[in-house]
Amino acid sequence: MGATTETMVDISALEARARALRATCIQMAYDGREGHLSGTLSCLDLVLALYACWLRVSPDDPARPDRDRFIFSKGHAAGALYSVLADRGFIPAKWLARYAEDDTPLPPHPCVHALPLLECSSGSLGHGLGIGAGLCYGFRLDGNPARVAVLLSDGECNEGSVWEAATFAAAHGLDHLLAVVDYNGIQAVGRSDELLGRTSLEGKFRAFGWAARTIRGNAMAEIVDALGAVPFEAGRPTAIVARTTGGAGVSFMQDDVLWHYRVPSADDLRRACDELLAAAIHTG
Repeated sequence: MGATTETMVDISALEARARALRATCIQMAYDGREGHLSGTLSCLDLVLALYACWLRVSPDDPARPDRDRFIFSKGHAAGALYSVLADRGFIPAKWLARYAEDDTPLPPHPCVHALPLLECSSGSLGHGLGIGAGLCYGFRLDGNPARVAVLLSDGECNEGSVWEAATFAAAHGLDHLLAVVDYNGIQAVGRSDELLGRTSLEGKFRAFGWAARTIRGNAMAEIVDALGAVPFEAGRPTAIVARTTGGAGVSFMQDDVLWHYRVPSADDLRRACDELLAAAIHTG
């Protein structure tokens, strides 16, 4: 199966991979004429760390019944998922050049009919946590040790279905369930804190019976440390509220609401790749 947090993790190597994959995501967005780079870059570190350090799943046997399941609920940030799947050997890297084309296995929102490797289609927000909780409950009934991780967006937490699923998961003590919230502070046309009422998502999950903590979600060492502590409490589902930056890693995209939808130009692509390369040289 895949790597787990019980093994030694090279944080510097993961950070280097994340920089390279950011450039890949921006190239994909440019080639496919698709936006959503703000959320794609904010969650990239989280997706990479989950696959590299936590999820027990292997490209050599991706349908193994006791594999961990990953539900990518914030489907509009598909570039992050696809780039990590290619990096980890689950899909051919050459497929990334077909992102958002007609009849591609990699549409702008992940679709299980286009890419059967996925556990479910996503993009209509608010469904992922319910799917994950249902899977976990079913695995318990079957005696299957598989765990489930769900990546949500902070804007997705506007949806009542998220909290219905949270209630169900806590009521049934689903401690094999992990929710990771990419809290980049940006929704489609505004700021999450203004639209969510400036309340604590960690506090909300705790009020719903979960064990929860808040971390810096673009700090690889903090992500790996938090994943290594899951489940935070026996008998409770775990929530990691990851405070991230929209467009993380590229200065002119960071924390800018416009980059939720904006498609990068050729100049944007050049500037971003130059900046990421300079960061790689500086840290190397």
